[in-house]
Amino acid sequence: MSAITTVIFDMFNTIAQDGHEHWRQSFVKIIAEQGLDTDPETLRQAWDFGSNNFRARRVDPNEPFISYLDGWADAFARAFADLDVNGDPMAASQKSIDDLGARPIFPDAPEALSTLARRRRLAVLSNADDAYLHPVVARIPASFAAIVSSEGGRCYKPEARLFQTVLSELQADPSECVYVGDKQFEDVQGARGVGMSVVWINRRAEPLNPDLPSPDAEIRDLLELPAVLDRLV
Repeated sequence: MSAITTVIFDMFNTIAQDGHEHWRQSFVKIIAEQGLDTDPETLRQAWDFGSNNFRARRVDPNEPFISYLDGWADAFARAFADLDVNGDPMAASQKSIDDLGARPIFPDAPEALSTLARRRRLAVLSNADDAYLHPVVARIPASFAAIVSSEGGRCYKPEARLFQTVLSELQADPSECVYVGDKQFEDVQGARGVGMSVVWINRRAEPLNPDLPSPDAEIRDLLELPAVLDRLV
């Protein structure tokens, strides 16, 4: 491996938290604001069907690009119809976007990023709309040489084109970059596809999927990352 000059990060569930409990709070707000006759778990289950369909569509190269705002609005429209409630799908999607922009940063992230920034450039590449990615980035005490979203790149990880976009902005060769992300499909497979090394941040100790590419290293939190990068070199 060449010397590592740049570390490129996924955002949600890598640097910023995005767990089930955060989404439940959003569904509670949506129900209250729109006066919907349902409960958070029921709405979430109905919404998941449309959200999963959007997830499949967004990685299909034959499908046109659709933002999270519009994709989630479609999912809410389907959920409201299935539950026979009179809701506003776009307002519900916008509330989800607003709440994502306020997600908390993992406690390990500031120290880890500060340590890494002394020796390497940092960048962000995230499947996200700019409307919620940039407010989170603004609250992170670190400087990023590039910030690329799926909305900006008009495609989603693991599409190679999105990874090539951030490499182009950084004017970097894949061999000098390491990608850090929490998903084996989007992050490990996507970064490997353009020749980058990958560190999988596996905060929940999930098993590796043998049908997908394996990472070069696996960590439980970002404080492990500086030492791991030194070993990769």
